[in-house]
This record gives sequence, structure tokens and C-alpha cells, in this order.
Amino acid sequence: MGFDKEKMKQIRGLVLFTAVIVLLILYSGSAVAGFVLFVKILTPFIVGGAIAFILNIPMRLIENRLLKRWRGKSAARLKRPVCLLLAFVTVILIFTVVIMTVVPQITRTAVEIGKQVPIFVDGLIVEAEKLTAAYPQIQAQVDKLETLEVNWPSLLNSVMDFLKNGMTSMLTSTVSVASNIIGGIVSGLVALIFSFYVLAQKEKLADQADRILHAYASGRMYGKTKKVMVLLHKNFSNFISGQCLEAVILGTMFVVTMTLFGFPYALLIGVLIAFTALIPIVGAFIGCIVGAFLILINDPIQAVWFIVLFLILQQVEGNLIYPRVVGSSVGLPSIWVLVAVSVGGSMFGIAGMLVFIPLVSTAYALLREDVDERNRRKRAGGDTKREKQRTEAMTGRQQAAPETQNAEIKGEQRIPETGNKAKKKAREGSTGKS
Repeated sequence: MGFDKEKMKQIRGLVLFTAVIVLLILYSGSAVAGFVLFVKILTPFIVGGAIAFILNIPMRLIENRLLKRWRGKSAARLKRPVCLLLAFVTVILIFTVVIMTVVPQITRTAVEIGKQVPIFVDGLIVEAEKLTAAYPQIQAQVDKLETLEVNWPSLLNSVMDFLKNGMTSMLTSTVSVASNIIGGIVSGLVALIFSFYVLAQKEKLADQADRILHAYASGRMYGKTKKVMVLLHKNFSNFISGQCLEAVILGTMFVVTMTLFGFPYALLIGVLIAFTALIPIVGAFIGCIVGAFLILINDPIQAVWFIVLFLILQQVEGNLIYPRVVGSSVGLPSIWVLVAVSVGGSMFGIAGMLVFIPLVSTAYALLREDVDERNRRKRAGGDTKREKQRTEAMTGRQQAAPETQNAEIKGEQRIPETGNKAKKKAREGSTGKS
């Protein structure tokens, strides 16, 4: 039994795929280590691509709205660099405003708390003395502690050993931290420069990727892959826009309610919560901790009421506003937004929360389209089957109708014939009688 070239090609591909799977299973540890190293090498470029994707949203807005009249040859040459610079400056200004608004106030609050710590300690000592005076049992336990014998030489040796080991580990940790910081700065600069290159040549890069995909993929695979990529781009862009809108709404809610109820630092805490709310669902809790810390220095009771206000607004935002705003922006129902945030956060932390919503939205859209298409085919098949049965029934009735008509015609013909015979017999009878 012979095989044609196409069949042999499929067999070779299957054998090669099986061999690769077996090798991956046998050397799974080395494969995982190699994959981790590969991802580590590509991390600056992945981060740069993410930065370019985020910067592309305000840059596209500036290109299409603010500078849409720049159509000349010289203007078009300057349009892209100017839009890229404006988008980058806008993002930097937002971060600068938030940092310059929040950090000085937090610093002043920390200094104020540091000034009040000695007063708090003195008050604590006074309260402890009152407590020991009221309860002699506590004073007895304190006296027992004072009579305990301490082996000071042994304790001193332990402290010296700890300091020696601690200094060595501290030096190692310092070198490691310094190298990590330098590596992080270098990776950040590489990622930022790479994002600028991507944004400056995004149309050219998109065309190259499209031609490569068209060259190496079949027509059906090319269409499906391009459709998925377009849907992913749309969902990620809409998610980022919806997330920013939701953060602005939440920050405005806090500014308004805190102003109405007379809380201090209303604008500061509102800006901080809006900024931290860019992390889905749980990001606002960071703003709550800092806000409660700021209010605590003025009035501890008011800090407690602020936490109560935060919990109420957080429930409203997490269960009503966030799923509707972000879910509607990516076309995902509210319940699946909460599921995506929970699963993504439990698996990959904050990055999982940010990525899983667009991914789940894309999968949801593709699954919904496939389900609708399959149901449409089934309904079409059922309608065709019923139409065929109806046609067969009509054909059977049409075939049975002539036979019935012929039988009726024959019956009608027999009745007159029988009548004539009867009349003839009657005449013959009457003639015989006469």
C-alpha cells in the first residue's frame, strides 16, 4: 500500500511532534529552565511592548483629534514625533502630580506621628503604673521578671555571632540589591527606548507581521489569527480606557462624599484612591490604608468612620460600577469580570488581574460567536429536514389524489350504468306484461 507525498508529509510532521513532546517530558526541568531564561531575556522587550500599547491610546487620541489637520508633507513628518512626545509628557505629568500631591503630605504626617510617639510612650507608662497599682498581681509578675538571672556572657556571644553573620549576609544582600537595581534601571531604559521605536513605526511593524503571517499560514488560519489579534487589541484598548474611567469615577465619589461629611484631605485621598484604583478591584484598598493613616493623626474616630465610608463605596464600586463600566467596555458580563479578576489575581497577582479581563473577554466573544454559528446551523438543518418532510408529504398526497379521483370517477360511471340497466329491464318487463 503506497502513500502520496501529502500523506507522507503529514506522517513526518506527526512523528516530529511526538518526538518533541517526548523530549520535553524527559527533560522537563531543563526545558522549564530554558523557557524561564528565554522569558527573562525578552522581559525588557515585553515590558516595552506593554508601554507602547498603553502610550498608543493617548497618542492615537492626539493624532486623530488634536492634530488631525496636520496633513501636509512636512507636517506629516513631524506629526508622529510630536504626538509621541505629547503622549509621553502627559503620562509623566499625571504620575508627577500624583506623587507631588501625596508624598509630601504622607511625609508630614509621618513626622507628626514621630513627634507624638514620645508623648504616647509617656502616657503608656503612666497608664501601666496605674494598672499595676490597681492590680497587685501584675506587679508580682514584674518583680519575678526582675529576679531572673541572665547569663550575660552567653547572651553577648550570641549577639556577636549574630552580628558577624548578619554583617556578611547584609553585605551580600546589599551587593545583590544594588545589582538588581542597576539591572532594573538598564532594563527599564531598554524597554522605554524599545517602546518609542515601536510607536514610531507601528504601521510598518503591523504590515510586516501581517505579511509574515500571510506567507506562512494557510488562508483559513490567517483569517482566524488576524481576527483574534484584532479582537485582542480592541479588548485591551477598551479595558485600559474603561479602567481609567472607573478610577476617575471612584476618585470623584470619594472627593464628593468626604467633602460632604467634613473629612480632611478629601482631594488628596480622592486622587490617591483614583490612582491606586487602576489595579482592578483591590487597588483602592491601598488608597484606603494611606487615607486612614493620614486622617488618624487628626482624629482616630474620624479615621474609623473613613474606613466605614470606604467599605460602603467600595461595595458600590466593586459590585455595580466596576463590572458595568469595565465589563461594558470589553463586552463581558459583570459576573465574568469578577471571575476573571479573582482567577487572574490568584494565579499571577496584579499582572493577572490586569491581563485576565481582556483575555476572558476575547475568549467569551469567540465562544459566543461559535455557539451562535453552531446553533444557526442546527436550526437551518432542522428547518431543511422539516421542509423535506413537508415536501415528501405533499408529494405523497399529490400521488394519492389521482388514484382517488379515478376511483370516484369509476364509481360515478358505474352508478349511471346501473340505472340504465334498471330502466331497460323495467321497459322489457312492461313490454312482456303487455
